[in-house]
Amino acid sequence: MNAYELFRPLLFALNPETAHGLGLYALGVAQRSGFAHRIAPPPKNLPVRAFGIDFPNPVGLAAGLDKNAEHLDALGALGFGFVEVGTVTPRPQAGNPKPRLFRLPEHEAIINRMGFNNAGIDALVRNVEQSRFDGVLGINIGKNRDTPNEQAVNDYLHSLRRAYGLASYITVNISSPNTQGLRDLQHEEQLRTFIGRLREEQETLGSQYGARKPMLLKIAPDLSDEELDAIAGVLEASGIDGVICTNTTLDRSAVQGAPHADEAGGLSGRPLLAGADRVLQGMRARLPERIPLIGVGGILDGDAAAGKIRAGASLVQIYSGMIYRGPQLLGECVEEIRRQHHAGTE
Repeated sequence: MNAYELFRPLLFALNPETAHGLGLYALGVAQRSGFAHRIAPPPKNLPVRAFGIDFPNPVGLAAGLDKNAEHLDALGALGFGFVEVGTVTPRPQAGNPKPRLFRLPEHEAIINRMGFNNAGIDALVRNVEQSRFDGVLGINIGKNRDTPNEQAVNDYLHSLRRAYGLASYITVNISSPNTQGLRDLQHEEQLRTFIGRLREEQETLGSQYGARKPMLLKIAPDLSDEELDAIAGVLEASGIDGVICTNTTLDRSAVQGAPHADEAGGLSGRPLLAGADRVLQGMRARLPERIPLIGVGGILDGDAAAGKIRAGASLVQIYSGMIYRGPQLLGECVEEIRRQHHAGTE
């Protein structure tokens, strides 16, 4: 039994949001004490190049676990190939009323309706500047809940400008189900205008900084084939650098009858795997190979991670799997990807 398996019953006895904070605090203590490697040995390198960035391994941490970039040093010590922080908004916001985070242990799933709770882009920038993290950093940006969709692009432009100098790449999140109307920005005409404005600013900032930072779009798993066609067409024409497939789902068919299954919010964890993989495969079939994809959603073991690589992802991210399996999931995923996809090339 590893350290996390001993610790998990304590965490699961607590309110999920309290446990989230305690887990990150304990990870920070372990890192500062030099014991992070005892929680889970960092994986051996498995280099991947995507979006013009060299990643030490293809397994990253998805946005949501460290919204304000307060735990970068501790998370970096675990050996992730990359860490994505946020979602961050221009102004601080409290998010939705509590309770807003629910475990479904029998399904290895989580429902959340956090609502982009974060301390704002200025606080995140300060935290990144004060950290010692020197790995690949993604910064995930969103809009404040009281910003109407007609003005949403201004929120994203503000955070893009603030984060650009510190990020390895920027993720544009328009797929969270927990900010009313946000997913409407995925509709074809709105998306074309929205992405066009952000791409123009990305190129301007690239010239100002003398370095072009990739911009990725994170999409939902609850998209029809027609919607995938439209989104892919817009993204290819816009010159987007990459796509993250996917955010959480509103579909409850896999967890019907379970305690908390009817709570509002996005479902993540094992039940998300099939839907997220469907969108990942759909986008890979629709987009040229020059646009890399990141596969996220439902990774609870190494085979699920390797399956996303088979489905067309260049990289993968984990989040809910960390809650159920702990940091050792990272190494397991890297090794299974190595075994299934790199055994014949090394």
